[in-house]
Amino acid sequence: MVMGENEMMEVIEQQSYLMLALCRDGEPYLATVNYAYDAEHRCFYFHCAAEGKKVDFMKANPVVWGQILDDRGYLSEECDYAYRTVQFRGRVTFLSSREEKMSALLMMLSQLEKHPDEVREKVLTESKLETVAVGKIRIEEMSGKKNEK
Repeated sequence: MVMGENEMMEVIEQQSYLMLALCRDGEPYLATVNYAYDAEHRCFYFHCAAEGKKVDFMKANPVVWGQILDDRGYLSEECDYAYRTVQFRGRVTFLSSREEKMSALLMMLSQLEKHPDEVREKVLTESKLETVAVGKIRIEEMSGKKNEK
């Protein structure tokens, strides 16, 4: 069954990680990242190491397919599974300015942490801002599907 916009937003707001399907030169790669969702700009933010396979794939081909899963479990004696998923196609860019990175990371902390102010002081240092990569995925299309029997 297809989900509407409100239910897709509910799934996005209730989960904390998403899976990204990446491709470079015909070779697939799957990566899982924590995220913040910016509803106003219709995009996801994530952070990662500045170098590595995930970044190499995204720089070679910035088009990604993502999925957020709300796993509701196996339906015993029905040979079925309950779930809600949001799938999206998007384009990745990496933020370069200190201000953009700080804004995205603060959004992540506020959405993921129980005590964001305490964590902010520990992890958002100047040296961290210089070395961390912060990606922005602009959503080009999005859909949702569910099986809740």
